[in-house]
Amino acid sequence: MSSEEKLFRSHLPMSNAARRGSITYDAKDPDSTFPPIEQLRPPKGAPNVVLILIDDAGFGSASAFGGPCSTPNAERLAARGLKYNRFHTTALCSPTRQALLTGRNHHSAGMGCITEAATGSPGYSSVLPNTMAPLAKTLKLNGYGTAQFGKCHEVPVWQTSPAGPFDAWPTGGGGFEYFYGFIGGEAHQWYPSLYEGTTPIEVKKTPEEGYHFMEDMTDKAIGWIGQQKALMPDKPFFVYFAPGATHAPHHVPKEWADKYKGKFDQGWDALREETYARQKKLGVIPSDCELTPRHEQIPAWDTMPEEMKPVLRRQMEVYAGFLEYADHHVGRLLDTLEQLNLTDDTLIYYVIGDNGASAEGTLIGAYNEMANFNGLASLETPQFLMERLDKLGGPESYNHYAVGWAHAMNTPYQWTKQVASHWGGTRNGTIVSWPNGIKGKGEIRTQFHHVIDFAPTVLEAAGLPQPASVDGISQAPIEGVSMLYSMNDQKAAERRETQYFEMFGNRGIYHKGWTAVTRHKTPWLLVGDTIPAFDDDTWELYDTNTDWSQARDLSKQMPDKLRELQRLWLIEATRYNVLPLDDRAAERFNSDLAGRPVLIRGNTQILFGGMGRLSENSVISIKNKSHSVTAELDVPEGGAEGVIIAQGSNIGGWVLYAKGGNLKYCYNLIGVQHFFVESQSNLPAGRHQVRMEFAYAGGGLGKGGSVTLFVDGKQVGKGDVGATAPMVFSADDGLDVGCDTGAPVSPDYGPHGNEFNGSIRGVQLALGEDANQPEHQVSPEDALRVAMARQ
Repeated sequence: MSSEEKLFRSHLPMSNAARRGSITYDAKDPDSTFPPIEQLRPPKGAPNVVLILIDDAGFGSASAFGGPCSTPNAERLAARGLKYNRFHTTALCSPTRQALLTGRNHHSAGMGCITEAATGSPGYSSVLPNTMAPLAKTLKLNGYGTAQFGKCHEVPVWQTSPAGPFDAWPTGGGGFEYFYGFIGGEAHQWYPSLYEGTTPIEVKKTPEEGYHFMEDMTDKAIGWIGQQKALMPDKPFFVYFAPGATHAPHHVPKEWADKYKGKFDQGWDALREETYARQKKLGVIPSDCELTPRHEQIPAWDTMPEEMKPVLRRQMEVYAGFLEYADHHVGRLLDTLEQLNLTDDTLIYYVIGDNGASAEGTLIGAYNEMANFNGLASLETPQFLMERLDKLGGPESYNHYAVGWAHAMNTPYQWTKQVASHWGGTRNGTIVSWPNGIKGKGEIRTQFHHVIDFAPTVLEAAGLPQPASVDGISQAPIEGVSMLYSMNDQKAAERRETQYFEMFGNRGIYHKGWTAVTRHKTPWLLVGDTIPAFDDDTWELYDTNTDWSQARDLSKQMPDKLRELQRLWLIEATRYNVLPLDDRAAERFNSDLAGRPVLIRGNTQILFGGMGRLSENSVISIKNKSHSVTAELDVPEGGAEGVIIAQGSNIGGWVLYAKGGNLKYCYNLIGVQHFFVESQSNLPAGRHQVRMEFAYAGGGLGKGGSVTLFVDGKQVGKGDVGATAPMVFSADDGLDVGCDTGAPVSPDYGPHGNEFNGSIRGVQLALGEDANQPEHQVSPEDALRVAMARQ
């Protein structure tokens, strides 16, 4: 690229070409000449780029890196490319994704934690500074076609409603021309809440008809690539393919889970040994690498109750099937590139995990992870779980596996997702393929790298400069380094010598092979964990030049080296907006205390027919307090039928609806129990006001209450609700007026055709006088449950 073109492309968007040549009066004048209109394109030779990011998969999960979950498409990609076995993430989803797409450290980019825990502190605000334009925007402004499919968890929670603003959405300020996926930390794979661009869309097929989001998003990605190349064959594209797999819930067609029947009967301790042996055979860990011991906080397989083991085994079978199923659809995407003769000219990154495997499923796993987040895990007894064993992974479940399996999926390393101090939380196997740019095939690269290195690699491969300004805003330097130097030189000295890590107070520093680390919190202990002061944390020291897996702590033998690295961590933390460290719980999830905007204030909210997809952050909370729901309806001749207002899904929520002409209310307690209250008579035709009053019993969180139904002020029904969900209904299924999208709250109706058959003029939610009583306030432990539900 010439220096002139480099300067031209450094300021985005580039100015349009100025008019050149003589100006004539008549276009027919022989002196009238006009240069042809040029379409914006990147420099010649710029490759297509495909970024595949699997969710919540550890280093030891995929067969490509020695794991027990078959990933033949990852293996075939590696066979024609490279495996990077020292590639690192941030230990959590939102931060990894923000860093990956910007080339900046997660705190620099404002994403020190998940969006739901944003504070006013710059490193934790969840707001991307406009001095850090995303890679997709840079590529688009240089002539790339851009599209994102799957998960987006980088939108500040106060911007997730249909009212926007959409600056942080993929097709808003994110730089993607097309988006098909979900906004948030996780999605029901059978009944996802989806957007196309910023428009909510409804899936027409049901699980019984063969619907699954993994297949759906792959179909959309294949269609987009085909259309792109059919209409603009000379225009390269950037596709970001980010499935919800393998984040909980682990939803997968039964036949894929059944492929693993009996393969995990040995338990998680033996599985770690088996994976460790395979990893050495593959060469993805060195022959002298040690298998780190299981931590005392994680139970041994042999100590688990025998009556639980069938459920525990099935949890892992379902997870393995889920990862293989995801890889199968990645294979369909790769097949498309081959069929269109695009493979050789496409730079593909296949990152197997945005963090380590998740230990958020408790020590025994969960049929509905929302039970744990609501403090109701005791309802999932061994008998309860055994009765639902065959439903794990299906549409009725919202399942997660036990901590022991997560630990095994991070073999040979210590710890899990969230624990940024150790490789089990941050080291993720990564495969890179680019036949036109990489000579080697089936080789391993051991250079130390981090997700912030992806963006500068793509820019260098495309021949593009890092932008100096975007939209008139001067840009902060990209903090990553390109990996291109290592792709054709296996022995190249690594160019990333230093990298800090931090998540929830878990901290670490890497410098020239040495690591100093401290684990501050245990990820699966939502309550009861004793959290020390930051200065009281115990630090460990490892020389990973000779100790690959962080197995031999040298802190007592080399205290001076430890202090040197601790100081370096502090310097890097200061440089990249990590300070002040923040391990608060309730304060971070209280918007007012955290300094985070909220959409709705006060004790009432008016909604209208047709409104929907309102997340729990977009609606006043009716939990743990008396409340009422009032709607004005026009009932048609022939009787009322359908949903008036619904919040939540089949795993928990509430709904006011008409059934057989009667007014009816259903409270769904985390999918375990349904409480119904129904009117004594039909709703007459015409305009009417219907009302549901919930009198909360009080006495703490999650208590029950009495429900009274009214029509035009007259009581028509009464009943009791035995208990309620105190913290969260669903991580992705929101509130709808006039229908119930996604998984239905009540078993009285299905996912389609549940629309109210009359018209809804308006609905009011109102909180009772006791809404602010101290007994109904949320404790730090309860607030943490909400946070974990949204990671």
